[in-house]
Amino acid sequence: MIYVDPIILDRVNVWLTPFFDNETQQKIKDLIAFEPDTLEDSFYKNLEFGTGGMRGIMGVGDNRINKYTLGKNTQGISNYLKRQFPKKEIKVVIAYDCRHNSKELAKLVADVFSANGIQVFLFSELRPTPELSFAVRHLNCQCGIVLTASHNPPEYNGYKVYWEDGGQLVPPQDAEIIDEINTLSYNEILFKTNKELIKFIDSDIDKAFADASIKYGSYNTSQQAKDDLNIVFTSLHGTSITMVPRVLEQAGFKNVSLVEAQSQPDGDFPTVKSPNPEEPEALQMAIDLAKKENADIVIGTDPDCDRLGVAIRNPDGEYSILSGNQAMVLKTHFLLKQWQEQGRLNNKQFVASTIVSTPLIRKIASDFRVIYKEGLTGFKWITKMIKDFPELEFIGGGEESFGYLVGDFVRDKDAVTATLLVCEIAAQKKQSGGSLYLYLQSIFNQYGYYKEHLISFVKKGKKGADEISEMMKSYRENPFIEIAGSNVIRLEDYQKRVAKNMETGNPITVGTEKIDIPISNVLIYYTEDGSKIAIRPSGTEPKIKFYISVNSNSVDSVNADDFLQKRIDRIISSLKIG
Repeated sequence: MIYVDPIILDRVNVWLTPFFDNETQQKIKDLIAFEPDTLEDSFYKNLEFGTGGMRGIMGVGDNRINKYTLGKNTQGISNYLKRQFPKKEIKVVIAYDCRHNSKELAKLVADVFSANGIQVFLFSELRPTPELSFAVRHLNCQCGIVLTASHNPPEYNGYKVYWEDGGQLVPPQDAEIIDEINTLSYNEILFKTNKELIKFIDSDIDKAFADASIKYGSYNTSQQAKDDLNIVFTSLHGTSITMVPRVLEQAGFKNVSLVEAQSQPDGDFPTVKSPNPEEPEALQMAIDLAKKENADIVIGTDPDCDRLGVAIRNPDGEYSILSGNQAMVLKTHFLLKQWQEQGRLNNKQFVASTIVSTPLIRKIASDFRVIYKEGLTGFKWITKMIKDFPELEFIGGGEESFGYLVGDFVRDKDAVTATLLVCEIAAQKKQSGGSLYLYLQSIFNQYGYYKEHLISFVKKGKKGADEISEMMKSYRENPFIEIAGSNVIRLEDYQKRVAKNMETGNPITVGTEKIDIPISNVLIYYTEDGSKIAIRPSGTEPKIKFYISVNSNSVDSVNADDFLQKRIDRIISSLKIG
């Protein structure tokens, strides 16, 4: 006889009541009989909101994406909206990506909202996530929902919630909504529809978003420079095919070659192991086309079009993929230089990044005398700053994981406008006899050479979650004193919001730094040689991540990359994580 934990069995039995459809109940009975491990993982907890919303494997159970978990979320949000806006006509806009069941789940979410008397604007076809963020404010909505799991594998889907400012949920609203959801029983979900309250949207929003993207992403590049730039673009089977080619063409970039085999939206992502531009293999087909076309630049976006990967041509004619940090450095430096040349900097602007991203952004901002702000991992913390500091102008900001935002017309990372911006930079540099490669080298020559590296370990299921918890506990209770032969001089613990000066042992409160950074399960080590090592579990995936940043001012440009890579290798060996 197969043993099932009584606590999990209690959760399972709820799903075997008549409220749940016969197909769902049969799938659960099959799990009980044949797949007890999958049953445990499906029911041992409720699917949680993380740094990028809620993502999970599709299937039956509390810890899966399905009509009941999303219906319960939507019912809870409906109840919360009614309390927050008691005298308003409440409006919600919904978008979805290319994933399996996204369209059907988006319609289900729209039905539940409408059954609660809420006006729904539903995109008629798949659209990029940044367009959803834009649409929230453009349509004066109180809330926005996008059905997406970003770059996760095909078996995943997800549910991201945006508020009336166009940004994702942040504390304390996320906790309040989660509390509201957790008070509900599944049988309280209004699985009905009010067709009168559902309006389909498409071309009008597309035009408004494209126009805004061109406004914020264009920087006086001549038409000749645009004509001379050869671009290869891939949507990696995702939503960007609906908007990026259009924006590039409308902005004047005509020489754009598409990777046709990856241009059709497809939730199976058949041509890649992972539809994640952070993975070098994802851009290989685009790079192969670039070699045939002698392209200057290669760009690929993830399925919901909020992240972009960039490959540039080196002096030897080969292509190399920029890290998220390198791409962010190029975009941020270019924006600040443009604002400076236009006389727009007056000490009332800021750029932003995250605690696990390259320290070089802070250094560049300081050189331009622009305010630098730093937040937790997750782009919602960057866009929250726009709302929290209305007296300041937001120029741009990004994170190491290939997300970037130009201006404040969108309140999430935006690969549409960031793609246009990168093409503007590339066109201008080529016209002046340079290149993106030479531009990046010039930045390193001025500020010092920086190199970053990310290592992720996947730990699936309940067992994996327990392993990650134990790893973080061990790192916290037994901190490193030295790493790769360099003494640790500072240790920041964002869960306790305390930093320790390891040279004196005196505690330093992280909150004394000007940004009020909320609690998060992150540890960051700083060493005497300038290295920075951050450790954190992912908020949306079953992973633990190690972020390594090293730098040097004393090494020459020819040997810099090799020199810094060797230091990274020593750190990996020292931490015993390779």
